Amino acid sequence: MTADRDDQQSEQRTDITHLDEKGRARMVDVSAKEVTERTAKAQACVAMKKETLDLILKAGIKKGDVLAVARVAGIMAAKNTSDLIPMCHPISIAAVNMDFEIDKENAIITAVVTTKTRDRTGIEMEALTGAAVAALTIYDMCKGVDRSITITDIQLLEKTGGRSGTYARGENKR
Repeated sequence: MTADRDDQQSEQRTDITHLDEKGRARMVDVSAKEVTERTAKAQACVAMKKETLDLILKAGIKKGDVLAVARVAGIMAAKNTSDLIPMCHPISIAAVNMDFEIDKENAIITAVVTTKTRDRTGIEMEALTGAAVAALTIYDMCKGVDRSITITDIQLLEKTGGRSGTYARGENKR
């Protein structure tokens, strides 16, 4: 990096939490924050052909029990979030609950992940990562019979704890 580039970066905004005074990426220092109980709930929707959903529900996918594998993948992903998201703090995860909501009429499986911790920083990224990886696992297990599977609506549904308090989708405006 040239000195000119360093000078340009040092003139950047200083209110961005993941940049240092010279504009370089950094991990935020949370050591002074209070340890509080924190929860998060996130989802990812997986839309597919009705025939694919029928195969999943009847254990007809050749790779095995799709929902069982996706459940384990979602939990593992939540536990490894800080290894995947560069500025995400490793935190002590107290619980990960992985559920699936099945909409047979529209052939949609919604992966719903709830996470819990007592730590200095939030657990939203763990819930989001778990839901996303569970959805990706469903795709991977079923791509041999349905390449048109679509993953949508990866989103935080709710969170509690921390300085920002409680958030519930639909109750807050964007």
